Amino acid sequence: MSIEVRYQKAQVLEALRYHFIKQPEIKTLMIVVNVYAILTGVLLFLKKIRPELFLLGSVLWIVLLLLFWYVMPTIFYKKTALFTYTWEFSFDTQKASLQSLQGEASWNWEELSHFFESPHFFHIYFGPKTFFLIPTDNMTSEEQQVLRAILKNK
Repeated sequence: MSIEVRYQKAQVLEALRYHFIKQPEIKTLMIVVNVYAILTGVLLFLKKIRPELFLLGSVLWIVLLLLFWYVMPTIFYKKTALFTYTWEFSFDTQKASLQSLQGEASWNWEELSHFFESPHFFHIYFGPKTFFLIPTDNMTSEEQQVLRAILKNK
């Protein structure tokens, strides 16, 4: 099967948010900050600590939210020219390939480490941080089912 891949900035930024939030170190950091915020909130309510400690937790939470939800996806999008190209994505049960005027790449499905789906994309990972986004907008539901089945089997 062959699918034309075009990226829309808003959708790519949303997909990058999913990517960053799913990283184990970011998940752990968010959990630690949330536990700190809850703990300091309870201690503040019990008048065991001063309000500055609770305020620190709140500021940390807001900074992390801004960083992971807005700053990092925007920086990644601007630094990656890949999203400005139009690609031809071809796949079968053995391998997949991408082609454009700027270059081409291909891989066997065995090289995949994992994948997940977000609202507009298949996130295909070749390692912990190496991934590619395949938009589902130009795919029929049958093509999505075929790709999903291939990814689940590999």
